[in-house]
This record gives sequence, C-alpha cells and structure tokens, in this order.
Amino acid sequence: MHYATLENISKSFGIRQLFKDITFHISEGDKIALIARNGFGKSTLLNILSGKDTPDTGTVWVHKDIKLVMLTQENDFDGEKSIYDNILSMNNEVVKVVRAYEEYNESGIEDADKFQDILIRMEDLDAWNFENQLQQILTKLNIHNLNQQVKSLSGGQKKRVALAQALIETELYNGKCLLVMDEPTNHLDVAMIEWLEDFLSAQKLTLLMVTHDRYFLDEVCNEIVEIEDQKVYVHKGNYDYFLNNKALRIENAQSELQKDKNIFRKELEWMRKQPKARTTKSKSRQDAFVDIEERVKNKTLDSDVQLQVKMTRLGGKILEMKKVYKSFGENKPILKGFDYTFKRGERIGIVGKNGVGKSTFLQIALQQMEPDSGKINHGDTVVFGHFSQEGLQYKEDKRVVEYVKDFAEFFPLNDGTKISASKFLERFAFTPEQQYTYLSKLSGGEKRRLQLLSILFKNPNFLVLDEPTNDLDLQTLQILEEFLLDFGGCILLVSHDRYFMDKLVEHLFVFEGEGVINDFPGNYSQYRMKEIDKKNNIESGKQYTSLSVEDVKPKEENIQVKSEAKTEKRKLSFNEKREFEQIEIDMPKLEDEKKSLENKMSEPNLSFDDLQTASNRIGEIIALLEEKELRWLELSEHI
Repeated sequence: MHYATLENISKSFGIRQLFKDITFHISEGDKIALIARNGFGKSTLLNILSGKDTPDTGTVWVHKDIKLVMLTQENDFDGEKSIYDNILSMNNEVVKVVRAYEEYNESGIEDADKFQDILIRMEDLDAWNFENQLQQILTKLNIHNLNQQVKSLSGGQKKRVALAQALIETELYNGKCLLVMDEPTNHLDVAMIEWLEDFLSAQKLTLLMVTHDRYFLDEVCNEIVEIEDQKVYVHKGNYDYFLNNKALRIENAQSELQKDKNIFRKELEWMRKQPKARTTKSKSRQDAFVDIEERVKNKTLDSDVQLQVKMTRLGGKILEMKKVYKSFGENKPILKGFDYTFKRGERIGIVGKNGVGKSTFLQIALQQMEPDSGKINHGDTVVFGHFSQEGLQYKEDKRVVEYVKDFAEFFPLNDGTKISASKFLERFAFTPEQQYTYLSKLSGGEKRRLQLLSILFKNPNFLVLDEPTNDLDLQTLQILEEFLLDFGGCILLVSHDRYFMDKLVEHLFVFEGEGVINDFPGNYSQYRMKEIDKKNNIESGKQYTSLSVEDVKPKEENIQVKSEAKTEKRKLSFNEKREFEQIEIDMPKLEDEKKSLENKMSEPNLSFDDLQTASNRIGEIIALLEEKELRWLELSEHI
C-alpha cells in the first residue's frame, strides 16, 4: 500500500536553497532514515510532509486512510496539565475508556454499575492490550509520576514524554500510521535506546526518521534517503550499503570535478577573448560556461573537510581524583571514594542510566563543582576543552565569523602553519554564505558544530565531551571521529551513541548508581556482551565473577607457573595435518567470496532481497573465517 509521496519538492530560505525538485515515495512497511548535513533541510522536509510547513514548489500526498504521527525536536505541551493528560490528549474512543478506567481506580469510590460499564467498553474496544502497551512504554522510558505538571520537567524529560506520546498514538492505529521522528534517541540513555530499537524493529509500522545513531539506524531501518547538493539519493539497504554507494558517488564526482576544471580553464580563456557583441551560438556557449563555473566554484566534497588542530603540550601530571565523595542529600549518592589518576593519551567512556551523576562527575573533575570531600589535582600543562550539554553560549547575537574571530583571527595547525578563522570554518563545513548567518538563525546542529569548533580554538590537550553527538549530522560525526582518533591528548567522553563510543574509547567508567563506579577494560559493545553473559549465567545458576582492570593484567605467579611447566611440543597427527592443509585452501576461497559479495553489494541497481542475501552470506563468511583462523593458529603451534 502506498502511504505518501513527495514530488518535485523545492524549498528555500532567502537566497539559501535547501533542496530542489526532489521526489521520493513511502510505502507500507518502509522504515526510512533521512540523512543530510545540519541546516540542509532534514527537519524542514519532515515538517513539509506533516503539513507544518509548505514547499515553494511541488506536491505532498498522504493516503487519506493513514494517520501521520509526528515526533519533533520541539513539543507543544500544555505546561499546566499533567504528564498523563498531555500523553493521552488524543480524541479517541480507546483513549477515553482507558482514561475512565484509570480515573475510576484512582478515585477510590466504589460504583459497581459504573465499573461494570467501563469493563464492558474496555472489552468491546479491545482496550486491554492498549493499556498494557501504555504501561510498558511509560515504564521503559522511566516516566512514573504521571500527575506531575509538564512545566516542571527538564528538557530531557519533556523529550521522553513526547516520545511516549508518539509511540502510544501509533498503538491506537494497529500499524496503519506513518510515524515521523526527528532524532528520537536524543536524551535517552543506552538502555532506553536499546529498548526503543527492539520496539520499532518488532512493530508493524511505517517509519520516516532523522537519526545520527548508526547502530540504531542499522537495526531499525531498511532504506536511507540522503539529501546532498539539493538532490535526493535513495539507498535500499543499511548504513554499510549507504557508505559504499556514497563513496562511489564521491569518487565519480571528483573525476567529474577535474573534468569540469579543465573545461572551465578553456572556457574562461575563450570568454576573455570574445567581443561584447555575441552571436546566438556564442551566447549558448556563454550560458554553458556559467553552469560549469558554478559547479567548479560551489562543489564541496566530504573529503575536503578536515580537522588538523595543534595540541598544547601535555606534561606528566594530568588529572588526579583522590577519595572523592559527592551526594545530593542523604538519598542521592553520586561518588563514594572515587580514586583515579589519569594517564597521558587515555580515552575513557562514561556510561550509566540518566540521573546517576555522569555530568556531575565531569563538573567535579573540571573543578566546576566542589565535592563533599576528597581532592582534585590538575596538572600545570593541562588545557581542558569542555563540550557541555548547555549548548552554544553567547551574550549578543553575532554573525558566525565574528563570533569565531573573538577567539582568534588565525588558527594554528599541527603542521606549523596557520589558517584564517574563515578558512577554518570552511573546513568545519560552514560555507562562506553560512559564515555571515547570525547565531540566532543557526539550526540546532549548526550551533553544536560551532560550539565544538570554538572549543578547538583553545588548543586543548584534554577533551571532556558531554553528549557531543546530539544534533550532529552523520557527516560531521565522521569528521569529528577522524579528528578524535588522531588526537594525542586525553579524552573523557559521555555519550549514548554506542557506535561513537566503540570507535573511540579504550575503557569505561560504568556508573551503576548509589555512588558505585566500576572500571571496565573495553568499549561499550564488549561491556554489553559481558553484561548479557552475566545475566545468562545468573539465570542458569552459574556463579559469576565480575571483570575488572586487574583481571586483564598478567599475574606474576601465573607467568612463573607457566615457565616452570614447560613440556615437549606435541606433534600434529595425520588427520590434523590434513585439516591444517584444508584450512589453508579454504580461507583464501572464503576471502575471495567475501570480496565478490562486497562488490556485488556496491551495485546501484541491486534489489533489496539480493542485498539482504549477500549481507547474510557475508556475515556467515566472517564467522567461518574467524573460526578457521583460530583453528589454524591452534594447529600452527604444533608444526
């Protein structure tokens, strides 16, 4: 069933064109991720689809029998009403009877006839299932005090209430709705994101969403719609498939750009030689020259955007936290004797549920908040770069380039050269036109990008990043990741973006609550696997011993025992030799098959079924290769 179509849609704000004559379709069961740079029209396109905005040209069609449910970055709750009243504000018979049921239970007044009438209506409308789903959604999103007024909630709490409302509304329509979501994972902790991932994957619904969470995108979506250069590109596959397609497109674009530059030089020479009076033939050539000139001058490729900051020298003493205690009242301990000495080049991730004190910990480490007891010592050479959740801070509305020049006119690079503030902005994906935009007119993602850039202008050697990925587009995230991978200083990172965490951190501070912080030697996915194993072991009745940093250090006594217990090396049996030889034959074949399938997945016209088959087979091959490599290593020790 066809749900919606956007056909030949164009939209501009002043002289800035977001997209031009773009067309794509949404069918039943599609789960689509919308990808574009910050400020290039993602939220605008969602608003156009939902009817909250209108295109300059083109048409929007949504099936009359489909309910469109929208989760936006901003909500329009009635602050005077309770959470419960705002969530269940839909004019729907199922909602009305569920509200009546809840109100009767809370009233404490017994009225057998009224209660019987409510129960009959609940049965007739099949409202019990909706009631169960309602309670599950509220519980999983940690929404409990339903009588609390919305105006008293924090920004993150309001976002979770808005998400709950959207999910609950989709339940009313049994899949016959189009769910449109703008950054649904913002302000959720990792446990909530993983639950939402499972919920959306299992539900028979149709989805269009903007997200920067790549694990979430891969798990939930089966199609990616990309806006780039005012055009739309549709990728029928997962995030890997999108990356392959985009890499090929950029490679082709670079080739075309070089051709355009060569043509441009010749045409420029011709233009300069021409007299003022032009024939019809020369006029057409002049128009072609203008087109080529525009392509050459305005073409910006992802590979052109790089970060090469110069880092302030970092001495031996960095950051020491000695026996640090912090609590808010008697019932809210954050730290209980935390003790740690940071080392040069460490990359530490911080994970834990919302409200366990992650941001408080960062503020104490930076000496922005006093602990109840304990010592915080900073090294003399440490220059902190703190990216906080508060967002971009400015006293007066300025143009972007003026704001940056307040820090410095020129920016030092790690190769010893300097570039102007304007050129540095360009490297961080602010076009010359955007640099003269006022701060107040920037999108949320553009403000976050500028906030990050202003921190780098201070040449820090210790980055403290509190949810840096919120509101950043995927292209900016990739740029940031590449920079942080090359960064030689220390990194202390709070993020709910598991992909970002896995790529950057080497070990974790796990905030368990009640002031307990465990040090885990690995990234988030390794920690998650350990937690799953722990849960399975407990459920099966096996004793579980927690893993700490000490567990991965070699024990001296173990080393001594091994050295004393040397034995003669065993020879391979005849069958093991045959097995070893066969593995050496099989592994290259598997590698060739894997490479062939990867090339096949890069084909632009490959069907989704063929893509899924190839992707599944690649997963099987990787598992086989790992198994055979381990066996090969085991056998090779006895050759």
